[in-house]
Parts: sequence; C-alpha cells; structure tokens
Amino acid sequence: MNDSTHGIRIRPGGPADAPAILDMLDSAVAWMNARGNTEQWGTTPYSKKPGGVARVERYTTENSPYIAELDGTPVGALVLDTGPSPQMPIAPAGEPERYVRLLVSDRRYAGLGVGEALLARAVEETRRAGVEVLRVDCWAGGGGELVAYYERNGFTRTDRFLSEAWPGQVLARRVG
Repeated sequence: MNDSTHGIRIRPGGPADAPAILDMLDSAVAWMNARGNTEQWGTTPYSKKPGGVARVERYTTENSPYIAELDGTPVGALVLDTGPSPQMPIAPAGEPERYVRLLVSDRRYAGLGVGEALLARAVEETRRAGVEVLRVDCWAGGGGELVAYYERNGFTRTDRFLSEAWPGQVLARRVG
C-alpha cells in the first residue's frame, strides 16, 4: 500500500526491523520528555528499559509488524495482534478482533501522515482477516491529545482503565 500524498510505503516487518523500531521508540521518549511529558513512557530510553528490547523482538516474531518507509528509510511502525497485551487490565472485545499493540513514528517526519497511513493499513489487514473490530489502547493522561488523535482516525472511546498509576483508554473502530 502506498500513500500517494507523501510517498509512504508500508511493508510487512520482521526481526531485522527491531533496531529501527527501538530507535523510533527511544526518540519518541526523548521527544515527549522534551515537551514535559514524562508520565506516558517515563524518562528511560525504551531500549534501556527492563524487557524493552525483548518486547520489540517479540513484536517482530510473534505479532504482525508493519513498517512505514519513506524513500527506503523506516519512519514508523505498527504492530497488530489478535488481542491486547495480557499484562494490561483490558477486557476482551467479546468477538474476534485485531489490536494495535504498537504505533510509533519517527518524530522527524511528523506531519506527513505516517501514523494515519499505518492505521489505514491496520484497518485493511483487519478487513482482510474477516474481522470487524480494530481496537487500541493508549495513554489517556495529559490533555487527552493521544485519545483525540485516535478519535480523528475513526476510533470511538470504549473502556477506561488504570494500569498502576498509568491512565489508559481503550478505543474501537468497526471496519466490517
């Protein structure tokens, strides 16, 4: 799938993409911290968090990763699964679902629609699997900007949750 507006190409990912995904996650933490957001992902680079590298490696081997590229450079990543992380206090959908386990973009390419292109691919893959609901959970703190982002991309709020002190929001999008 190509995004004709900005030349974004999305391809299936794999284990060789783990270092690029970790770099994007590390830069996202630095970007958030530079804007005063230390609550969403903390202050430790993702690659230095206990279990961070192993989690990304699992994403690329046990889940369905997709990489957004611009001129051959990885600029975003999406990881789809058949449900939420078992570590999260989230109720099952009650029907088959696809679940966005990770959505991250390289902040140097902000404004080009990388996240939107990856979410469009998630919708496409969900439909292709014959599944009618795509869900995601996200940080609901701050001013709610991340929740609003998903709402702008066709998702509707469902359940709120608290994971330790981390406020979360589950959102769903019907794709059938």
